Amino acid sequence: MSKAYLVLDDGAIFEGESWAAVGETFGEAVFSTGMTGYQETLTDPSYHKQVVIMTAPHIGNTGMNSIDMESTKIWVSGFVVRNPSPRVSNWRSEGSLEESLIKAGVVGISGVDTRAITRHLRERGSMRVGIFSGTTLSRDEMVIKVRATSQMAGAFLANEVTTPSKYVVSPSDGQPVKYKVAAIDLGIKNATPRSMSERGMEVTVYPLGTSAEEIKADNPDGLFISNGPGDPATMTQVVDLVREFLLDEIPVFGICFGHQILGRALGFDTYKLPFGHRGINQPVRNVRTGKVEITAHNHGFAVEAPVDSNFQTVYGSGFVSHIGLNDGVVEGLELLERPAFSVQYHPESAAGPHDAAYLFDHFAEMMAKKHVSGGSHA
Repeated sequence: MSKAYLVLDDGAIFEGESWAAVGETFGEAVFSTGMTGYQETLTDPSYHKQVVIMTAPHIGNTGMNSIDMESTKIWVSGFVVRNPSPRVSNWRSEGSLEESLIKAGVVGISGVDTRAITRHLRERGSMRVGIFSGTTLSRDEMVIKVRATSQMAGAFLANEVTTPSKYVVSPSDGQPVKYKVAAIDLGIKNATPRSMSERGMEVTVYPLGTSAEEIKADNPDGLFISNGPGDPATMTQVVDLVREFLLDEIPVFGICFGHQILGRALGFDTYKLPFGHRGINQPVRNVRTGKVEITAHNHGFAVEAPVDSNFQTVYGSGFVSHIGLNDGVVEGLELLERPAFSVQYHPESAAGPHDAAYLFDHFAEMMAKKHVSGGSHA
């Protein structure tokens, strides 16, 4: 194998071996702490413009398949592993990880100490990165190219991952339609509307830019705001849309990017985390129950809201419903006087633990209460 280089914008260079597609690629360097679930990570649109470093040393042993795809393609800009599996051993596998990355044109690097890179990022923060293989550039030239690329702060990326047109996911197993959900696609994963469909929800997925009037014309019972890439401070159109639904007291549920957007709709600021949370093993405390949930994360921004008392908004009072135990980050918001809530993590559990699946049931309960009160939009 030929040499390859992982180059960070602070000048640090890690030398490894060319793996997956050959060439050069750039993005934000982020690390994922999951020991499995790499296919769901690769195909999650939230990772658009990011180079993912896997902290687990052995990656690729279960291969790739069509069932676990979270979208129609691989979205990561680059993939970094220490020891790629030399063979695939899983009855569901339809091909190897490296074959899939090569087909998608994703440049990778192997043979590097991914935990050393992770420690570097934890100490200095997420930064721009480049992977170079088959290159004749000098070390200084590679660093210069990395420093010339754009940063994630201020990035507007949802328009690059949203669906081109709306589509409908019907309730699974022939269930009747209990509730109609309007989902704003900012980078939605396949497992999310599927999780709602399993609970009798008919989910209409709308592209970014759809107006509140167009969505309301379809008479939804609730609004869902999806995960996605980029800086939530750039999402002014969706923030305004959410505010319209809050005023009409239509139930609102946001996850990940959608959580940050709800936070901004409530009047809170968002900020860039030093290195973010990514992986399927993040501990979160449910403030209401005191229970600790192990959850799946992928976010580099967070909401700035008070965690030690209820807060006041133009939509009434609310509280921080979940708190990250690793660093005290706000992981959930809920209003007390209107049907709206959000979490910073992924309750669809793809891949990952199922501790947070109850949140879809909570959303159904909110829509059920609207039915009882005579406020149904079905």
